[in-house]
Formats: sequence, structure tokens, C-alpha cells
Amino acid sequence: MHLAYPAVLAALLFATGLYGVLARRNAILVLMSVELMLNAVNLNLVAFDVWLRDTLHAGQALTLFTIAIAAAEIGIGLAIVLMVYRNRGTSDVDKLRDTAEGHEPGRPDDSADITTRPEVAA
Repeated sequence: MHLAYPAVLAALLFATGLYGVLARRNAILVLMSVELMLNAVNLNLVAFDVWLRDTLHAGQALTLFTIAIAAAEIGIGLAIVLMVYRNRGTSDVDKLRDTAEGHEPGRPDDSADITTRPEVAA
């Protein structure tokens, strides 16, 4: 088996996943792109395991660990995205950046004032 065929396919899958992570705004599509990148890594691991004729099949064993980690990552990531969508009403990554960055240094913290929250004032 030629190693070039699965390596090129894995490179294309990884590049597609990287483009999806960098260009997409929807958090679910970003998670799907991360899964695509992990599948490209799995393809490389299995291809190199077959090419090296490893007696321990370390590439296939690492692939199983990667699949388990990917399943846990997508479960936790999807739960986080759903909770953020319920709280914020959007899964747009650009609109969620203000939660990580906090407030500007010169401005007072508005979260302490209960009357400014729309659900309490209404």
C-alpha cells in the first residue's frame, strides 16, 4: 500500500476541518470541524501503523483512544453549546466573545446592578 494516498486524504480532511474552525461562526459547526480534524489524525495513525507493520499495532490503539476522547469532547462541547444557546439565544461564536473578555477597565461593572437586567426590570 502506498502511504501517499491516505496521507493526502488526511491532509485534505485536516485542511477542511481547519478551515471550518477558522471560518465558521456557529459553535456546532466548529465542533464538527474539530471532529473532522480528529478523524484526519485517526486516518494518519492507522495508515502509518499499516505502513510500518507494527506488531503491537500502536497506531490502532492510539486511534481507539482518540475516538474515545473525541466522543467525550463532543458530548461535553455540545452540552456547553446548548446551555449557552439557552442562556444567550445564539450560538454565534463572535457574539459570545464578550463573556470571555469581561468589561473594559474604565467602566463600572453593570452586573451588580439588578435593575439593569431586562428580565428583572420588565
